[in-house]
Amino acid sequence: MLELTYAVTVFPHHTDYGGVVWHGAYLRWLEEARVVWLAEAGVDYAQLVAQGIELPVVEMSVRYYRPAHLGDRLLVTAKSQRQGVRLLWQYHIQRQAELCLSAQVTLVPVARAGGKIVRRLPISLEQAIAKMTQSS
Repeated sequence: MLELTYAVTVFPHHTDYGGVVWHGAYLRWLEEARVVWLAEAGVDYAQLVAQGIELPVVEMSVRYYRPAHLGDRLLVTAKSQRQGVRLLWQYHIQRQAELCLSAQVTLVPVARAGGKIVRRLPISLEQAIAKMTQSS
């Protein structure tokens, strides 16, 4: 399973009035890391959507350990594996060696027209996941 590391700097719009990162900002960073991971694997998310496929989150588990603060530099680590048509993601967000958050997110491919789960991954996504799994 290939691991991608994505760097984030905490800006004012990520925080509350006390300079602590708002919990929803972490979720945005998880998605950004996921889209970057897919791009590194050769899947342009915009093209996937143009082909009529979305990858909505169907399950999420998040554990917060320590808050991040304004000005912090964080590393988001993302790993993915396939389970049938489900894509399972594991994440860690760290400030240096200090763990701030861990999360597990499950995505499924859904046809934009009709909103039904696609029973087979699009070939570009299937090949990208296979490529990333083999290279790890």
